[in-house]
Amino acid sequence: MTEEESTSPQISVSFVSEDANELGGSGILVPVDISTNQLQILCNQLLGSSDDPVPISFFTQDGSEIVDNIRKSLKEIDFETTLKLVYQPQAVFRVRPVTRCSASIPGHGEPVISAQFSPDGRGLASGSGDQTMRIWDIELELPLHTCKAHKNWVLSIAWSPDATKIASACKNGEICIWDAKTGQQIGKTLKRHKQWITSLAWQPMHKDATCRLLASSGKDGNIFIWDTVKGTVVRCLSGHTASVTCLRWGGEGLIYSGSQDRTVKMWRADDGVMCRNMTGHAHWINTLALNTDYALRTSCFEPSKRCIKPETIEDCQKVAQQRYDAAIKIAGGERLVSGSDDFTLFMWNPKETKQSINRMTGHMQLVNQVVFSPDTRYIASASFDKSVKLWCGRTGKYIASFRGHVGPVYQVAWSADSRLLVSGSADSTLKVFELKSKSLYYDLPGHGDEVFTVDWSPEGTKVVSGGKDKVLKLWRQ
Repeated sequence: MTEEESTSPQISVSFVSEDANELGGSGILVPVDISTNQLQILCNQLLGSSDDPVPISFFTQDGSEIVDNIRKSLKEIDFETTLKLVYQPQAVFRVRPVTRCSASIPGHGEPVISAQFSPDGRGLASGSGDQTMRIWDIELELPLHTCKAHKNWVLSIAWSPDATKIASACKNGEICIWDAKTGQQIGKTLKRHKQWITSLAWQPMHKDATCRLLASSGKDGNIFIWDTVKGTVVRCLSGHTASVTCLRWGGEGLIYSGSQDRTVKMWRADDGVMCRNMTGHAHWINTLALNTDYALRTSCFEPSKRCIKPETIEDCQKVAQQRYDAAIKIAGGERLVSGSDDFTLFMWNPKETKQSINRMTGHMQLVNQVVFSPDTRYIASASFDKSVKLWCGRTGKYIASFRGHVGPVYQVAWSADSRLLVSGSADSTLKVFELKSKSLYYDLPGHGDEVFTVDWSPEGTKVVSGGKDKVLKLWRQ
């Protein structure tokens, strides 16, 4: 301890976990100038992990982060009461920022509209305006399979949670299911939508390890749940009066949909009953995100264990359930965020109430995408106002704005450790932002035109981007 700290006034602090359990009982007297590093050592000792310390962040109960030391971080300090510090263990494994383009892979004949890594990070698929979906070999950085069956633009793709199948949907309203290994179509083309399909969502693995059910939403206002084995519609969810723009299949057996009719609806997947109709937005809803999205996406693939798949289907389901339960415990329940053309975001706790928790304002143009961080603690929103904004994942409170783009920001993606964020923009660049410093970390130029899609691999080692220049780029550390 420095001489300055030994003479500084002392304050009583107690450490509280995110689920409100106090660590070590009564308050501990510490100097008011105690650094965050020393707080980490103290907290790790109380947690019994001093041999293998875990990085920890500290927050006051109103959400202010302790940076440097307590005195600098708090405007007013009450020496009479015990200061409760909420401790948040950070991800044990660290993701290094991507800094270089390792491959530019041509192949698509038209703009790349969507690109997505598989849940285990070993596969990559992309959909394009050239009517094909392509599967790529990440290690060799070469095309692997060209999947041809669509007769119009492939607008959206979705990997099944077990990483064995890919669903692709096109502007004709048709869905194809593909074998991720062979690139062959599985079963017949699924046809029922009258207009183009806007979003796809698989049933989470902990609900069904065989990954049989798929939900699709369309411009015709309908949502269909498909049995991909039989090729039939199991359920039709109708209630929206305009195009359904986005879809999320939550881990509690609920489906959430956002629409151009300005409502967010919550449906029970089992019987198709609409349980909630959430209103508040003044314009089209463009995007939805669940705080459990990352746990649902990576299902049984644990990134800190190299995304190795458990041996049996039962084990897969069990691990997926454990990872989902862990995410829910940290988050305190499944939360939903919606972003709209009205420049705002709304945070919802749909299971409890149809009223919003918070209306999040600050963007100057439409919100195109919103994504929760893997640790559920932050929300990032991409907007046509050229900025990415950061919000608290618990309260929806504004934290920071990331600037640097000179064109609309189309998409954002988080690193697996929730410390970094990558964005793709109409200005033809990607930018990597760092959460700790709340600033631009790395600029990634290279695309010849607008970047429509960007995704960070679930285990954190690669980023893919695609756009108007028809080229898929892989970025690595």
